[in-house]
Amino acid sequence: MPLSNNVIGCINFISVLLSIPVIGAGIWLAIGTVNSCVKLLQWPVIILGILILLVGLAGFIGGFWRITWLLVIYLIAMLVLIVLLAVLVGFIYMVTIRGSGHPEPSRAYLEYSLQDFSGWLRRRVQRSYKWERIRTCLSTTTICPELNQRFTLALDFFNAHLSPLQSGCCKPPTKCGFTFVNPTYWISPIDMSADMDCLQWSNDQNTLCYSCDSCKAGLLANLKVDWLKADIFLLLALIGLIIVYIIGCCAFRNAETEDIFRKYKQGYT
Repeated sequence: MPLSNNVIGCINFISVLLSIPVIGAGIWLAIGTVNSCVKLLQWPVIILGILILLVGLAGFIGGFWRITWLLVIYLIAMLVLIVLLAVLVGFIYMVTIRGSGHPEPSRAYLEYSLQDFSGWLRRRVQRSYKWERIRTCLSTTTICPELNQRFTLALDFFNAHLSPLQSGCCKPPTKCGFTFVNPTYWISPIDMSADMDCLQWSNDQNTLCYSCDSCKAGLLANLKVDWLKADIFLLLALIGLIIVYIIGCCAFRNAETEDIFRKYKQGYT
């Protein structure tokens, strides 16, 4: 067996290994509390990772057993998958480049505004039928109840670094001027602000601020952090796949050249 065929097989096996961080990123997103409620990105990432795994296996088999037609399919399919992965990496970056918290006086945690995020992300949570499912999912988690166990004094709570989701969903917005009783129970001011988020707040532990725009913004802020982390792994996998693909193309061309020379030599002798 020519050396280049072994090289092609080994290189294509690296493609199989590079599918692991892609699949892992998708699984990590799927098991996260926030992402499991939203269910936007995890399945496309997992499916793309599985396709890279299968195509890599096809290339590995074609390289070691010298199945030319399988190698050609591998090269075409892997090119398509690399393009799709590049589009996905770029898309994640573009929709998460906007959106950050705003500081409030005498507060360690940040407040979040829905208008700061990209239009595509906002549309994922602004539609009532989609948000109702997400809101129901969030209300069953321990994200808010755990704050009551961690903080009993107002000063401790105001100096806490809350997650964006806790800041947006578990308490009324700071601008509403509510009085702290515990992290999820607040006394409303006599002169209630006309801001809709202030009116949406409820001390009912199953309601809180889950219907507030601040909660939607906090959810998107959490998604942004998780998606950017996943995007780093996808970018590294993309760079690795591009390098492996280029080397694989060169090795395949060399193998074809060796095959032509061998046939020529056999015909000559």
